[in-house]
Amino acid sequence: MIRLHRLNGEEFTLNERHIEIIEETPDTVITLTNDHKYVVKESIEEIIELIKKYKKRLEQ
Repeated sequence: MIRLHRLNGEEFTLNERHIEIIEETPDTVITLTNDHKYVVKESIEEIIELIKKYKKRLEQ
């Protein structure tokens, strides 16, 4: 699970395994495999880094 922020600053956690697409339009929009969409403050690069860090923690 990764922690992200909605545009209003509200923090939430998201299961990264359900991410299908991440787009910047210019806001970052995450589309899940069930077609739910989330608009977040983080950039694509930041989300990728959060996922990498999360997976690295799981390996330990």
